[in-house]
Amino acid sequence: MRTIDAEHYVMDVRLRRERVPSFDQYPFALPVLRDFTALELHPSVTFLVGENGSGKSTLMEAIATAWGFNPEGGTKSFRFATCASHSDLHEYLLLTKTFRRPKDGFFLRAESFFNVATEIDSLGAVQSYGGRSLHEQSHGESFLSLMMHRFGGQDSPARRARSCAFAGTSTGDVATST
Repeated sequence: MRTIDAEHYVMDVRLRRERVPSFDQYPFALPVLRDFTALELHPSVTFLVGENGSGKSTLMEAIATAWGFNPEGGTKSFRFATCASHSDLHEYLLLTKTFRRPKDGFFLRAESFFNVATEIDSLGAVQSYGGRSLHEQSHGESFLSLMMHRFGGQDSPARRARSCAFAGTSTGDVATST
């Protein structure tokens, strides 16, 4: 598929293998990266499935960071940092983008969602997430509130499903764009 004909925002992700200093050190020693060259992304949704410790979350985080999202999660405008725990893998990825540009996006990183909720409160942006602090809700309620109010948009459920660029690691990492 040519980038001009694509319905999605990122067509594929490539590892610049020639730039990798060593495949014997983290994160390049992870099973997902040993033989990784490229990952073609489906226009509707791409699922990453694998064993615990195989590198799914590390790859998701790197793709989101390479795309301009905060490594800890949130929108592209979130620039807070509580703990710099992400790898430098994003520096070795090349994203093939299409001519389409998303109006909005969000990187949901389950393990640091608490930090994102804290940032939302400190920015006074609670209204955009349902009008109630995500900290005042159960874990499940806060995820549902995020999905309903932040990812809701004016589009149909089918359009919202197509707008999901990446989804599905065992830890619940998701990056979306609409």
